[in-house]
Amino acid sequence: MNSRERFYATVERKPVDRPACWLGDPTPEAVPALCEYYHVDNIKELKKVCGDDFYAVEIPYKSPTCSAIFAAFDWYMNGSDIDTEHRTLTAEGCFAQCEDIEDIEAVNFEWPDPALYIDPEECRRLVDEAPEDKVVMGMLWACHFQDTCAAFGMENCLMNMISDPEMVHYVDDRIVDFYVKALKIFLEATKGKVQAILIGNDMGSQRGLMISPKLVKEFVIPGAKKLVEVAHSYGVKVVYHSCGSIVEAIPFLIEAGVDIIHPIQALAAGMDPQNLKDKFEGQVSFCGGVDTQELLPNGTPEQVAAKVKELRTIFPTGLIISPSHEGLQDDVPPQNIKAMFDEVNKIY
Repeated sequence: MNSRERFYATVERKPVDRPACWLGDPTPEAVPALCEYYHVDNIKELKKVCGDDFYAVEIPYKSPTCSAIFAAFDWYMNGSDIDTEHRTLTAEGCFAQCEDIEDIEAVNFEWPDPALYIDPEECRRLVDEAPEDKVVMGMLWACHFQDTCAAFGMENCLMNMISDPEMVHYVDDRIVDFYVKALKIFLEATKGKVQAILIGNDMGSQRGLMISPKLVKEFVIPGAKKLVEVAHSYGVKVVYHSCGSIVEAIPFLIEAGVDIIHPIQALAAGMDPQNLKDKFEGQVSFCGGVDTQELLPNGTPEQVAAKVKELRTIFPTGLIISPSHEGLQDDVPPQNIKAMFDEVNKIY
């Protein structure tokens, strides 16, 4: 099997020669040590030699206020480029003092148009850089729930979900419309060349959902469903990301048509692989399982290999083996990543 055949078999929970595997998206701080260990010059070369089945492509986005699509909204209305280190959901956004939809409209927020800031030619160029046999995955993120929280400030937003839900829906709908249009631009530009997209919202803590299942169903799932429908209309599979314990939300994501749940954050409550297999076997596939909280940073290569063997036993198919957080940190020894890939790539 090549990487794409293995990926599609995994999504459909059909037999595979060995599990599909994804390195994730290492942080800039983690990349140098990995490249040095594998004797390569950059992350693109690393993905080619480590055994990764995937080639992730960040959807290119450049506006006057940001250089990444996950920070497209200038909620502070100060023209700043909000980078990943300084983004927060807790600071009060421009709608913090709003009490109704009229107040929101009076703010005169400049809603960005992705058509102005996504270059289809650049999308094609980035996708064409992928090796022919790899699974090309567009990283849209589309974290509309998190964006809505940032627009109000998280505490304000969560209270408004109860006291003024129409106002929250108004903002969330505009954000979802932005991501739907962005996704259409990307998939139209790269038609037939992309096999998967990653979208998601962090809605889980270590012990459970941050909001009730009822609120997840009302405020998170409709946006997910719209994005899934667009992706599926282009024949593209959907990986849905949320950190934390989201076991109570998984049935809603299945109903929305999500193909793969990412990640299996195994130390979060209810997210251990066997529990997920028992609850959702035959309904959805998963990605993750190799713990990044304790095992990868502090374990030995032998322990990492043992975990991969265990995951392969629980999920002979239906699981993309990967670190349990896509943003691999620089506290993970490269030899543990090699141990993960070495064990995944064995044909039993």
